[in-house]
Amino acid sequence: MPSVDDVNEALANVIDPELGLDFVELGLIYDVEVDSGTVNVTFTLTSPGCPIGPQVTDQIKEFVGELDGVEDVNATMTFSPPWTPDLMSEDAKFALGY
Repeated sequence: MPSVDDVNEALANVIDPELGLDFVELGLIYDVEVDSGTVNVTFTLTSPGCPIGPQVTDQIKEFVGELDGVEDVNATMTFSPPWTPDLMSEDAKFALGY
């Protein structure tokens, strides 16, 4: 069974195509739960009008689903709380000039 850290490593492969940074560094991953072979990932987008939601959901399922012991991946998009640049890592803020 993967750890939350293993899942976050896999999620680092999910890249925002506009910003060129991964979802973990951007602070777009809100929660990761590992329950036996099921992984639940709650994520958001930089704005509700962003059209990449389905693509992100597919990538989360693909990358997390490749981890040993994962049988099912549930990716849930939310906009509560709304994303702000304050959620980004210091590295991401630096890269984007915040």
